[in-house]
Amino acid sequence: MQAKDLVKYLVIVTKATRRMGIIVRSFASREKPLSYSEDNIFAKILRGEARAAKVYEDAQTFAFMDAMPQVPGHTLVIPKYPSEDLFDIPPDNLAATIKNVQLVGRAVRAAFEAPGIMIAQLSGRAAGQTVFHLHFHILPRHHGLELKFHAREFEDFAVLESHAQKIREQLAHIKS
Repeated sequence: MQAKDLVKYLVIVTKATRRMGIIVRSFASREKPLSYSEDNIFAKILRGEARAAKVYEDAQTFAFMDAMPQVPGHTLVIPKYPSEDLFDIPPDNLAATIKNVQLVGRAVRAAFEAPGIMIAQLSGRAAGQTVFHLHFHILPRHHGLELKFHAREFEDFAVLESHAQKIREQLAHIKS
């Protein structure tokens, strides 16, 4: 096979694997989907290139306030692993993320004195996913308090930071 034929073959295979969402192994032997974009806003937050009102962080996850909250206290938990949705994250990374959804959810419930918590995870454009980095929404719920539309208007950063502080205070009580 000549070099130009090999290049054509690799282009065809690459396009086909992207269409099928096949996971490939990089040289660092870290699996990640071909369609994952390092330019998504959550990847930028993880790299420190975009600001976020941080709630919690450990080696595998990061939690922060949603910049366009549906209710006060709307928090996001994301894995640090570069996964687009629920179906391309290794099970151990997903388990660590869910563990922290539960931990942060307890703190959100306490901080906002919520009788209920709504957890949402949208996988795929048809499901309503707009940022293609796996994330879980934690929304404190109160009777009679309607949800605002998501992704419509940004909250003032000072308000987000105030909400994050309330949650961090509750996390300190929970973890001690």
